[in-house]
Amino acid sequence: MRQIFVGLLFLLNSQLVELWLDDAALLGSFSALIGALLLGLPIIVTALKDLRRGVLSTNELVGLAVLASLASGSYLEAGVVAFFMLLGEIIETRTAEGARSSIESLIRLTPTKARRVASGVEQEVAVRSLVVGDVIRVRPGDNVAADGVILTGQGSINQANITGESLPVDKKVGDEVYAGTQNLTGVLEIKVSRAGGDTALGRVHELILAAEKTKLPIMRIVDQYMGFYTPLVLVIGALVWAFTSDLSRVIAVFIVACPCAFVLATPTAMVAALSAAARLGILIKNVGDIELAARINAFIFDKTGTLTSGKLAVTRLNPIGTATPADLLRAAAIAEKYSNHPTAKALAQLAREADLTLPDPEDFSETAGRGVKAKVDGQAVLVGRAQWLKDNGVKEEFETSVDLKETEGYSLVFVAQSGRCIGWVGLQDQVRGEAREALAELRSIGVRRIAMVSGDRTPVARRVAADIGCEEVMGDCLPQNKVEYVRGVKSKGYRVAVVGDGVNDAPALAAGDLGIAMGAAGSEVAIHSATIALMNNDLRRLPFLVKLSRQTRSVINQNFLFGILFVIGGLALAAMKVINPIIAAMMHVGGSLLVVFNSFRLVRQGEELEPFQAPEAPPHSQGTHDHDHHGHDHGHGHGDEHDHPAPASAPITFKPRAPRPA
Repeated sequence: MRQIFVGLLFLLNSQLVELWLDDAALLGSFSALIGALLLGLPIIVTALKDLRRGVLSTNELVGLAVLASLASGSYLEAGVVAFFMLLGEIIETRTAEGARSSIESLIRLTPTKARRVASGVEQEVAVRSLVVGDVIRVRPGDNVAADGVILTGQGSINQANITGESLPVDKKVGDEVYAGTQNLTGVLEIKVSRAGGDTALGRVHELILAAEKTKLPIMRIVDQYMGFYTPLVLVIGALVWAFTSDLSRVIAVFIVACPCAFVLATPTAMVAALSAAARLGILIKNVGDIELAARINAFIFDKTGTLTSGKLAVTRLNPIGTATPADLLRAAAIAEKYSNHPTAKALAQLAREADLTLPDPEDFSETAGRGVKAKVDGQAVLVGRAQWLKDNGVKEEFETSVDLKETEGYSLVFVAQSGRCIGWVGLQDQVRGEAREALAELRSIGVRRIAMVSGDRTPVARRVAADIGCEEVMGDCLPQNKVEYVRGVKSKGYRVAVVGDGVNDAPALAAGDLGIAMGAAGSEVAIHSATIALMNNDLRRLPFLVKLSRQTRSVINQNFLFGILFVIGGLALAAMKVINPIIAAMMHVGGSLLVVFNSFRLVRQGEELEPFQAPEAPPHSQGTHDHDHHGHDHGHGHGDEHDHPAPASAPITFKPRAPRPA
């Protein structure tokens, strides 16, 4: 880069010297010569290396053009041609080391130390020394060091990075936990069942590597045209020399045959497309994927954090007896005020939206996986799952008022005050407001297959799919199941784009023809495994990306067509000596500018998408707007989960407000 910059300075200096100083042509030419050598030498060296390997590409043609221009004394022309060629090479070869970054991120998920317990004594040891049968202690906030089964304790585990579950899962004695997941509450003692590369996280690591190795390199369009071009130009130059013995004509032929339009056709269009994409928060790590996206005809989506926000929200307030919805919300929100559980956060959010003032609770206590106790306005309040209320003396049959289906991903929190159940709160994960619109637009632009795969339970996945209009859905998927699904779709001839956000999506992202990570909410591993990241999580960027890719390909083809006509016409004029080398160089400047102007029409694409406003959900989703859930009791175990249309007696059923993407 420094060499290119210095060479460009010499070229600019040559023009400034001749413009400002009289009788400085020699000095200007000398400056242009130095610039041309600095810029042209790398191209000539690369061309020689290609020839030794038996490869013909644009390098040889530009090398010939540089040499021909130098031979004719057109040093500025030689430098300009070399500069544009180098610029194109830099743009086209700019890529990220996705596999290596993925591996490094995966390694960081697993702690390097573990607390091994032997004969009642806790000892800190290296994770790599753990073997099957060891017992390890995991404290709140720690990442689990190995796959295993809980021997003692209970807690809430965030395992979204492995299974794709939208919310933390309550774990008790006998339940399995995975390496790389995070223990949110409670002290656990775990018996190691798998360690090192045998863990679920280790298998994800291996799948990423395997998928990366199966990727094929993208062939550059320009090289497909150039395979025959260099020999053809040499033959034409030889024929012109044979028939005319006029070196000036031969030089003009080489200069006019210099593929400036070809050299600029792809990189200028790519720069314009990258600019338009970056303005809308679409970060493309490998520019070749801009062209690849035009051929995508199948999209496979993860659910949690991709089509849904992964955040719990209150969708139902169902008071019992004389209690009002306001009474129910106030009691639950105050009792949960000191909890960090997702349920507590959802209640606090709704309370803020309702402008409720929440005083501090008294005698607060929380039991991991079950619920909370507190005094609110001097009265004892319980918030948690049904069994939690029963264990604390609530005798009435309050569960009969529930009309939701547990398996469909709704989480329930029951609230009791002074020993009497005053109602329950229904919570859901939130579907992204623009998801339905984005999928409909993908179909309208010719995407033939759209599917959703998720680690959540199949009924949950199907409900979300129905809400967003996705007909093909698969639930209960582990990372390897997602990879197999992607490979199955590819085997049927589809060009597949995979969209995800978590570690569990990383192998599938790498296995697809195109990997797209939801960057703002996505894990670092997913972002590195993908080649494109949506940094603002607006799903409407996906159809825009496909359309931008197709427009870019169209502009590139237009540039190539212009280049072909320009070269054919120029060769004929040069052979007949209608133009000399100087005119040929001037023609190249004009031709190059036309290509640049044509390409930069792409810069303003997508202006209609900013600023983003989440659209209102379709009317049919009122009251059942949702998100991912495994149907597990999440949080304090606060709940069972169900779905339903709101009964007439339900005081409040509402759709959570869709979050505004960054």
